[in-house]
Amino acid sequence: MALFDLPLDELRRLRSTSTEPEDFDAFWSKTLEEAREHDLDARFEPVDTGLSTVRVYDVTFAGFGGHPVKGWLLLPAAATGPLPLIVEFVGYGGGRGLPHEHLLWSSTGRAHFVMDTRGQGSAWGGGGGTADPVGGAPSYPGFMTRGLDAPENYYYRRVFTDAVRAVEAARSHPLTDPARTVVLGGSQGGGITIAVGGLVPDLTAVAPDVPFLCDFPRATKLTDRHPYREIGLYLKTHRGRTEDALRTLSYFDGVHFAARGRAPALFSAALEDQTCPPSTVFAAFNAWAHEDKEIEVYDFNDHEGGGPYQEAAKLRWLRSYV
Repeated sequence: MALFDLPLDELRRLRSTSTEPEDFDAFWSKTLEEAREHDLDARFEPVDTGLSTVRVYDVTFAGFGGHPVKGWLLLPAAATGPLPLIVEFVGYGGGRGLPHEHLLWSSTGRAHFVMDTRGQGSAWGGGGGTADPVGGAPSYPGFMTRGLDAPENYYYRRVFTDAVRAVEAARSHPLTDPARTVVLGGSQGGGITIAVGGLVPDLTAVAPDVPFLCDFPRATKLTDRHPYREIGLYLKTHRGRTEDALRTLSYFDGVHFAARGRAPALFSAALEDQTCPPSTVFAAFNAWAHEDKEIEVYDFNDHEGGGPYQEAAKLRWLRSYV
């Protein structure tokens, strides 16, 4: 696929047309307040994985609604003191997988927490183990339209709340340093990263790669590739509900979380990315509020983005922060 979106100079100036709800902050403040009524109950169970350079813990904590959410915590085997903490969120359809799939960050001497995504984990990788016990209104297969009838019911309200609680759970372990916390992820994980970056005020840095869940009004009309296409196919059947759907989605748009970003950020975008079009990524990047921000651009890549080259870029970039 050749370039299909805006030229790079226009991308750097782009601003989203997504309308921020007047009660955006109140909605999320209430959501997190309700979640924190439940004891975090973070439990770290040692796991014998056969790995010799890392210690692995099977983690369970209370997410949205007090529902149990799984994760992995990987620590360098010789760790004795509080370590810089990397919290990672995973891509659409995947789960936390198996511990040996996540060796990069603990290999740098940092603590690494990988959150499972509720209801997902059956499309790729080593699977997941977190259920989503909440039902919803009729939806198109996938996760993008689950509970689309109202912001209170929308699937990503639960996921973003889980993600904030994941940061709290990871920070509760005695060998992690809460004052040096970075969140990162790619695609859906990048979208979750941006949301957490807007909801958690004291992060050290954030690094969303080719992020999903940004600039819904543009994304849903620009690309016919899934997962954004799920929304269009839902509206193809449920005629006349576009305005209501976009209103719900506005509470979960990365552009609005980015406007509240209070940490240095390293984004990445790929100019041939039809899954998360570069203009939707730049809409969030351009809205990111913290002045210390950079974006890596991969001219001839699709949704794989920078791949190992972007991992190398993050390794270099994070030296300045943790």
